[in-house]
Amino acid sequence: MPGFTLFPSTAKLLPMEQHTPSAIAPSPVGTTPSLKTLVGKLELANPVMTASGTCGYADEYADFAPLSQLGAFVTKSISRQPRLGNESYRVVETRAGMLNAIGLANIGLERFVKEKVPRLAAMNIPAIVNVPGWSIEDYVDVAAYLDEHVPVVRGIELNVSCPNVKNGLSFGTDPLRLGELVAAVRKRVQRTVLIVKLSPNVADIAITAKAAIDAGADALSLVNTFTAMAIDIETQKPVLANETGGLSGPAIKPIAVFMVNRVYRQVAAKNHIPIIAMGGVQTWQDAAEFILAGASAVAVGTALFVNPAVHVDICRGLSAYMARKGLTQIADLVGRCGTPKTPN
Repeated sequence: MPGFTLFPSTAKLLPMEQHTPSAIAPSPVGTTPSLKTLVGKLELANPVMTASGTCGYADEYADFAPLSQLGAFVTKSISRQPRLGNESYRVVETRAGMLNAIGLANIGLERFVKEKVPRLAAMNIPAIVNVPGWSIEDYVDVAAYLDEHVPVVRGIELNVSCPNVKNGLSFGTDPLRLGELVAAVRKRVQRTVLIVKLSPNVADIAITAKAAIDAGADALSLVNTFTAMAIDIETQKPVLANETGGLSGPAIKPIAVFMVNRVYRQVAAKNHIPIIAMGGVQTWQDAAEFILAGASAVAVGTALFVNPAVHVDICRGLSAYMARKGLTQIADLVGRCGTPKTPN
Protein backbone atom coordinates (compact mmCIF):
# COMPACT_ATOMS: atom_id res chain seq x y z
CA MET A 1 0.00 0.00 0.00
CA PRO A 2 1.56 3.38 -0.98
CA GLY A 3 2.43 6.05 1.55
CA PHE A 4 -0.25 8.40 2.82
CA THR A 5 -0.92 10.69 -0.10
CA LEU A 6 -1.02 14.03 1.65
CA PHE A 7 1.43 13.45 4.49
CA PRO A 8 4.35 15.07 2.61
CA SER A 9 2.34 18.29 2.39
CA THR A 10 3.06 18.97 6.05
CA ALA A 11 6.33 20.54 4.95
CA LYS A 12 4.20 23.34 3.46
CA LEU A 13 2.33 24.10 6.66
CA LEU A 14 2.72 27.63 7.99
CA PRO A 15 4.66 27.82 11.24
CA MET A 16 2.24 28.13 14.14
CA GLU A 17 3.40 31.62 15.04
CA GLN A 18 2.36 32.94 11.62
CA HIS A 19 -1.31 32.20 12.18
CA THR A 20 -1.47 32.30 15.99
CA PRO A 21 -0.14 35.76 16.91
CA SER A 22 1.15 36.24 20.43
CA ALA A 23 2.47 39.19 22.35
CA ILE A 24 4.34 37.02 24.86
CA ALA A 25 8.02 37.87 25.17
CA PRO A 26 10.56 35.14 24.35
CA SER A 27 11.91 33.04 27.22
CA PRO A 28 15.24 34.06 28.70
CA VAL A 29 18.24 32.56 26.97
CA GLY A 30 19.02 29.11 28.32
CA THR A 31 15.52 28.46 29.69
CA THR A 32 14.20 25.00 28.83
CA PRO A 33 10.41 24.70 29.06
CA SER A 34 9.03 21.75 31.00
CA LEU A 35 6.89 19.36 28.96
CA LYS A 36 5.43 17.70 32.07
CA THR A 37 1.66 17.53 32.16
CA LEU A 38 -1.06 16.07 34.34
CA VAL A 39 -3.89 13.77 33.29
CA GLY A 40 -5.86 13.59 36.49
CA LYS A 41 -3.43 12.39 39.15
CA LEU A 42 -1.17 10.86 36.50
CA GLU A 43 1.96 12.89 35.77
CA LEU A 44 3.49 12.49 32.31
CA ALA A 45 7.03 13.53 31.40
CA ASN A 46 5.64 14.96 28.16
CA PRO A 47 2.18 15.29 26.61
CA VAL A 48 2.61 12.80 23.75
CA MET A 49 1.21 9.27 23.94
CA THR A 50 0.14 6.56 21.52
CA ALA A 51 -3.46 6.24 20.42
CA SER A 52 -5.06 2.92 21.31
CA GLY A 53 -4.99 0.26 18.64
CA THR A 54 -2.02 1.64 16.72
CA CYS A 55 0.94 0.04 18.51
CA GLY A 56 -0.39 -3.26 19.80
CA TYR A 57 0.86 -4.19 23.25
CA ALA A 58 4.20 -2.29 22.97
CA ASP A 59 6.42 -5.23 21.97
CA GLU A 60 5.36 -4.80 18.31
CA TYR A 61 6.48 -1.17 18.39
CA ALA A 62 9.64 -1.34 20.50
CA ASP A 63 12.02 -2.17 17.63
CA PHE A 64 11.06 0.94 15.68
CA ALA A 65 11.06 3.80 18.18
CA PRO A 66 12.32 4.85 21.64
CA LEU A 67 9.29 4.05 23.77
CA SER A 68 10.86 5.59 26.87
CA GLN A 69 10.46 9.03 25.27
CA LEU A 70 6.67 8.77 25.18
CA GLY A 71 4.62 10.46 27.85
CA ALA A 72 2.54 7.28 28.14
CA PHE A 73 1.79 4.12 26.18
CA VAL A 74 -1.83 3.28 25.44
CA THR A 75 -2.46 -0.37 24.54
CA LYS A 76 -4.88 -1.72 22.00
CA SER A 77 -8.29 -2.69 23.36
CA ILE A 78 -8.26 -5.53 25.89
CA SER A 79 -11.56 -7.36 26.31
CA ARG A 80 -12.53 -9.98 28.88
CA GLN A 81 -12.38 -12.76 26.28
CA PRO A 82 -10.09 -13.00 23.21
CA ARG A 83 -11.44 -11.66 19.92
CA LEU A 84 -10.45 -12.54 16.36
CA GLY A 85 -11.81 -9.29 15.01
CA ASN A 86 -13.20 -8.65 11.56
CA GLU A 87 -12.35 -10.44 8.34
CA SER A 88 -9.95 -8.90 5.80
CA TYR A 89 -9.75 -6.32 4.34
CA ARG A 90 -9.55 -4.50 7.64
CA VAL A 91 -7.43 -1.45 6.68
CA VAL A 92 -7.50 0.76 3.60
CA GLU A 93 -5.65 3.95 2.77
CA THR A 94 -7.68 7.04 2.01
CA ARG A 95 -6.70 10.50 0.86
CA ALA A 96 -5.03 12.14 3.88
CA GLY A 97 -5.68 9.22 6.21
CA MET A 98 -6.91 5.66 6.56
CA LEU A 99 -9.96 3.56 7.30
CA ASN A 100 -9.70 0.69 9.74
CA ALA A 101 -12.18 -1.97 10.80
CA ILE A 102 -10.02 -4.23 12.93
CA GLY A 103 -12.97 -5.19 15.09
CA LEU A 104 -11.20 -4.99 18.46
CA ALA A 105 -9.08 -8.08 17.80
CA ASN A 106 -7.05 -8.90 20.92
CA ILE A 107 -5.68 -11.76 23.02
CA GLY A 108 -8.02 -11.24 25.97
CA LEU A 109 -7.39 -10.22 29.56
CA GLU A 110 -5.78 -13.44 30.84
CA ARG A 111 -3.11 -13.66 28.15
CA PHE A 112 -2.54 -9.92 28.26
CA VAL A 113 -1.68 -10.05 31.95
CA LYS A 114 0.59 -13.10 31.58
CA GLU A 115 2.34 -12.24 28.30
CA LYS A 116 2.26 -8.48 27.77
CA VAL A 117 2.27 -6.79 31.18
CA PRO A 118 5.97 -7.62 31.82
CA ARG A 119 6.89 -5.72 28.64
CA LEU A 120 4.84 -2.74 29.73
CA ALA A 121 6.50 -2.78 33.14
CA ALA A 122 9.95 -2.64 31.54
CA MET A 123 9.23 0.60 29.67
CA ASN A 124 9.31 2.81 32.78
CA ILE A 125 6.55 5.05 31.45
CA PRO A 126 2.87 5.06 32.43
CA ALA A 127 0.75 2.37 30.77
CA ILE A 128 -2.89 3.00 29.94
CA VAL A 129 -5.15 0.13 28.88
CA ASN A 130 -8.06 0.68 26.51
CA VAL A 131 -11.08 -1.35 27.64
CA PRO A 132 -14.07 -2.12 25.38
CA GLY A 133 -17.29 -3.94 26.22
CA TRP A 134 -20.72 -5.02 25.06
CA SER A 135 -22.37 -4.73 28.46
CA ILE A 136 -21.67 -2.80 31.64
CA GLU A 137 -20.41 -6.02 33.24
CA ASP A 138 -17.79 -6.44 30.48
CA TYR A 139 -16.28 -3.06 31.26
CA VAL A 140 -16.51 -3.39 35.03
CA ASP A 141 -14.90 -6.83 35.17
CA VAL A 142 -11.84 -5.89 33.09
CA ALA A 143 -11.38 -2.41 34.56
CA ALA A 144 -11.73 -3.63 38.14
CA TYR A 145 -9.23 -6.45 37.63
CA LEU A 146 -6.64 -4.13 36.10
CA ASP A 147 -7.16 -1.56 38.85
CA GLU A 148 -6.85 -4.07 41.66
CA HIS A 149 -4.25 -6.54 40.38
CA VAL A 150 -2.01 -4.93 37.72
CA PRO A 151 -0.05 -2.04 39.29
CA VAL A 152 1.85 -1.21 36.09
CA VAL A 153 -1.45 -0.04 34.59
CA ARG A 154 -1.82 3.59 35.61
CA GLY A 155 -4.87 4.51 33.57
CA ILE A 156 -7.96 2.85 32.12
CA GLU A 157 -9.47 4.27 28.94
CA LEU A 158 -13.08 3.19 28.43
CA ASN A 159 -13.69 2.58 24.74
CA VAL A 160 -17.34 3.54 24.40
CA SER A 161 -17.09 4.70 20.82
CA CYS A 162 -15.59 2.12 18.47
CA PRO A 163 -17.36 2.17 15.07
CA ASN A 164 -15.42 -0.85 13.80
CA VAL A 165 -17.58 -3.73 15.03
CA LYS A 166 -20.72 -4.86 13.32
CA ASN A 167 -23.07 -4.05 16.19
CA GLY A 168 -21.11 -0.97 17.26
CA LEU A 169 -20.72 0.31 20.81
CA SER A 170 -23.79 2.36 21.66
CA PHE A 171 -22.72 3.65 25.09
CA GLY A 172 -20.82 6.53 23.51
CA THR A 173 -23.81 7.93 21.64
CA ASP A 174 -26.37 7.76 24.47
CA PRO A 175 -25.66 10.14 27.39
CA LEU A 176 -27.88 8.20 29.81
CA ARG A 177 -26.29 4.83 29.07
CA LEU A 178 -22.85 6.41 29.12
CA GLY A 179 -23.49 7.89 32.55
CA GLU A 180 -24.66 4.53 33.89
CA LEU A 181 -21.57 2.81 32.52
CA VAL A 182 -19.05 5.32 33.85
CA ALA A 183 -20.73 5.38 37.26
CA ALA A 184 -20.59 1.57 37.48
CA VAL A 185 -16.90 1.46 36.55
CA ARG A 186 -16.12 4.38 38.87
CA LYS A 187 -17.38 2.39 41.85
CA ARG A 188 -14.77 -0.30 41.18
CA VAL A 189 -11.85 1.78 39.92
CA GLN A 190 -10.01 3.74 42.61
CA ARG A 191 -6.26 3.55 41.97
CA THR A 192 -6.03 4.20 38.26
CA VAL A 193 -7.04 7.29 36.30
CA LEU A 194 -10.42 6.71 34.66
CA ILE A 195 -10.48 8.08 31.12
CA VAL A 196 -13.53 8.01 28.83
CA LYS A 197 -12.89 7.98 25.09
CA LEU A 198 -15.69 9.91 23.42
CA SER A 199 -17.30 9.26 20.06
CA PRO A 200 -17.39 12.10 17.51
CA ASN A 201 -20.41 10.47 15.84
CA VAL A 202 -22.94 12.44 17.90
CA ALA A 203 -24.96 15.63 17.47
CA ASP A 204 -23.16 17.47 20.29
CA ILE A 205 -20.07 15.93 21.86
CA ALA A 206 -20.29 18.34 24.81
CA ILE A 207 -23.44 16.53 25.98
CA THR A 208 -21.77 13.12 26.17
CA ALA A 209 -18.68 14.75 27.69
CA LYS A 210 -20.82 16.20 30.48
CA ALA A 211 -22.47 12.82 31.08
CA ALA A 212 -19.05 11.18 31.49
CA ILE A 213 -17.79 13.90 33.81
CA ASP A 214 -20.92 13.90 35.96
CA ALA A 215 -20.61 10.13 36.37
CA GLY A 216 -17.04 10.34 37.66
CA ALA A 217 -14.56 10.41 34.76
CA ASP A 218 -11.12 11.72 35.71
CA ALA A 219 -10.25 12.63 32.11
CA LEU A 220 -11.63 12.54 28.58
CA SER A 221 -9.99 11.43 25.36
CA LEU A 222 -11.33 12.65 22.01
CA VAL A 223 -11.96 12.17 19.26
CA ASN A 224 -12.25 8.56 18.22
CA THR A 225 -12.55 7.77 14.51
CA PHE A 226 -15.44 8.88 12.32
CA THR A 227 -17.65 6.20 10.79
CA ALA A 228 -16.85 6.13 7.08
CA MET A 229 -16.77 3.95 3.95
CA ALA A 230 -14.67 3.29 0.85
CA ILE A 231 -16.04 1.58 -2.29
CA ASP A 232 -14.09 -0.33 -4.93
CA ILE A 233 -15.53 0.99 -8.19
CA GLU A 234 -14.46 -2.13 -10.12
CA THR A 235 -16.15 -4.66 -7.85
CA GLN A 236 -18.77 -2.06 -6.90
CA LYS A 237 -18.59 -3.26 -3.30
CA PRO A 238 -17.21 -1.79 -0.06
CA VAL A 239 -13.46 -2.28 0.29
CA LEU A 240 -13.69 -3.24 3.95
CA ALA A 241 -15.17 -6.62 4.81
CA ASN A 242 -17.04 -4.85 7.61
CA GLU A 243 -18.37 -2.39 4.98
CA THR A 244 -17.73 0.61 7.23
CA GLY A 245 -14.76 1.52 9.39
CA GLY A 246 -13.23 4.35 11.35
CA LEU A 247 -11.62 7.26 9.51
CA SER A 248 -8.44 8.63 11.10
CA GLY A 249 -5.50 10.76 10.03
CA PRO A 250 -5.00 14.38 8.93
CA ALA A 251 -8.36 14.50 7.14
CA ILE A 252 -10.24 14.66 10.46
CA LYS A 253 -7.96 17.07 12.33
CA PRO A 254 -9.89 20.34 11.88
CA ILE A 255 -13.10 18.70 13.10
CA ALA A 256 -11.26 17.11 16.02
CA VAL A 257 -9.73 20.46 17.00
CA PHE A 258 -13.19 22.05 17.04
CA MET A 259 -14.64 19.24 19.15
CA VAL A 260 -11.78 19.39 21.65
CA ASN A 261 -12.19 23.15 21.99
CA ARG A 262 -15.97 22.81 22.37
CA VAL A 263 -15.68 20.21 25.12
CA TYR A 264 -12.98 22.22 26.87
CA ARG A 265 -14.99 25.45 26.86
CA GLN A 266 -18.40 23.91 27.52
CA VAL A 267 -17.66 21.41 30.29
CA ALA A 268 -14.06 20.30 30.85
CA ALA A 269 -12.39 23.54 31.95
CA LYS A 270 -15.03 24.47 34.54
CA ASN A 271 -14.86 20.96 36.02
CA HIS A 272 -11.04 20.81 35.92
CA ILE A 273 -11.12 17.69 33.73
CA PRO A 274 -8.09 17.20 31.45
CA ILE A 275 -8.48 16.26 27.78
CA ILE A 276 -6.31 13.89 25.77
CA ALA A 277 -6.73 15.02 22.16
CA MET A 278 -6.35 12.90 19.05
CA GLY A 279 -7.35 13.00 15.43
CA GLY A 280 -4.67 13.69 12.81
CA VAL A 281 -1.71 14.64 15.01
CA GLN A 282 1.43 14.27 12.89
CA THR A 283 3.58 17.34 13.66
CA TRP A 284 4.42 19.52 16.64
CA GLN A 285 2.23 22.21 15.06
CA ASP A 286 -0.72 19.83 15.23
CA ALA A 287 0.01 19.06 18.87
CA ALA A 288 0.31 22.77 19.72
CA GLU A 289 -3.01 23.44 17.99
CA PHE A 290 -4.82 20.80 20.06
CA ILE A 291 -3.23 22.06 23.28
CA LEU A 292 -4.25 25.63 22.46
CA ALA A 293 -7.75 24.25 21.90
CA GLY A 294 -7.81 22.86 25.44
CA ALA A 295 -5.95 19.55 25.53
CA SER A 296 -3.47 18.67 28.27
CA ALA A 297 -2.00 15.81 26.21
CA VAL A 298 -2.20 14.44 22.67
CA ALA A 299 -2.29 10.92 21.27
CA VAL A 300 -0.69 9.97 17.96
CA GLY A 301 -2.06 7.12 15.87
CA THR A 302 -2.11 7.08 12.06
CA ALA A 303 1.11 9.11 11.77
CA LEU A 304 3.03 6.32 13.54
CA PHE A 305 2.61 4.14 10.46
CA VAL A 306 4.65 6.71 8.53
CA ASN A 307 7.14 7.71 11.23
CA PRO A 308 7.27 5.49 14.34
CA ALA A 309 9.45 8.04 16.14
CA VAL A 310 7.21 11.01 15.41
CA HIS A 311 6.66 11.55 19.15
CA VAL A 312 10.32 12.54 19.50
CA ASP A 313 9.98 15.18 16.78
CA ILE A 314 6.76 16.49 18.32
CA CYS A 315 8.36 16.94 21.75
CA ARG A 316 11.36 18.75 20.31
CA GLY A 317 9.14 21.05 18.31
CA LEU A 318 6.85 21.80 21.24
CA SER A 319 9.81 22.63 23.47
CA ALA A 320 11.27 25.06 20.92
CA TYR A 321 7.87 26.64 20.29
CA MET A 322 7.22 27.17 24.00
CA ALA A 323 10.65 28.73 24.45
CA ARG A 324 9.96 31.19 21.62
CA LYS A 325 6.62 32.10 23.20
CA GLY A 326 8.02 32.59 26.66
CA LEU A 327 6.11 29.65 28.17
CA THR A 328 7.67 27.54 30.91
CA GLN A 329 5.11 24.71 31.19
CA ILE A 330 2.43 22.99 29.10
CA ALA A 331 -0.31 24.25 31.42
CA ASP A 332 0.47 27.80 30.25
CA LEU A 333 -0.53 26.78 26.71
CA VAL A 334 -3.72 24.82 27.45
CA GLY A 335 -6.87 26.46 26.12
CA ARG A 336 -5.31 29.80 25.17
CA CYS A 337 -7.45 30.20 22.03
CA GLY A 338 -10.94 31.70 22.09
CA THR A 339 -14.32 30.01 22.49
CA PRO A 340 -15.55 28.49 19.22
CA LYS A 341 -18.80 29.48 17.61
CA THR A 342 -21.14 26.61 16.81
CA PRO A 343 -21.45 26.23 13.00
CA ASN A 344 -24.85 26.94 11.48
